[in-house]
Amino acid sequence: MVGPVRPQFVLFGSSIVQLSFSNGGWGAILADVYARKADILLRGYFGWNSRRAIQVLDHVFPKDASTQPELIITYFGGNDSMGAHPSGLGPHVPLPEYIENMKQIVNYLKGLSDSTRLIFLTSPPVNEERVNKYASEHFSHLVRTNELCQTYADACVKLCQELDVKVVNLFTAFQQRENWMTDCFTDGVHLSAEGSKIVVAEILKVLKEAEWKPSLHWKSMPTEFAEDSPYDIVGADGKTTLNPSEWTFHREIQWD
Repeated sequence: MVGPVRPQFVLFGSSIVQLSFSNGGWGAILADVYARKADILLRGYFGWNSRRAIQVLDHVFPKDASTQPELIITYFGGNDSMGAHPSGLGPHVPLPEYIENMKQIVNYLKGLSDSTRLIFLTSPPVNEERVNKYASEHFSHLVRTNELCQTYADACVKLCQELDVKVVNLFTAFQQRENWMTDCFTDGVHLSAEGSKIVVAEILKVLKEAEWKPSLHWKSMPTEFAEDSPYDIVGADGKTTLNPSEWTFHREIQWD
């Protein structure tokens, strides 16, 4: 534990979460946007589905913890929506069970504290041609289709609306970008830096528009140790210092 204590934002999900600090990922971008404002904690598990997620909820988010996260961003569905394997093995979860699992996750996370806020992410689309073309020889045949992705994404959106939870429909958000199939993925499934930028933009939009008290949008949150100091860089007048606490010029994108 290090101080000062900051708000905790937890990213919880499967590989799109685990890899979110790689290759210009959305988790890394959020960590930069929220520098000196909130701690971004990663709880991502490559290959996991909602069935495995509910098995570890009380380990990842113990209800008796001394502090609870201010925000949890959850993503499961991409692996659940894969076609069923004839052996019965693999990550596929039937749609009715997926919906029930996600409902269980929502209700558990809601019960952590009155101040814990939730955002759920749906499955994005996939580049089916690339998935099939570059399938590894180490895998049995993988069935990933946009038809399946959309079915599970729609179910996630519907459930979140019913439970009054914020949700980002990545399936539709990605397809609003031109050349999304070639630009947004590293392998047809996992996100490139361009794909991650879409995720960040959608999350920040939700945070800006949410009527949460206190607001969790980065521009509304206090910056740690932001007071002026005589030890800051001296300005051009040679008499005053320039406080760099809120500088964002280093960012490729000036996020709203």
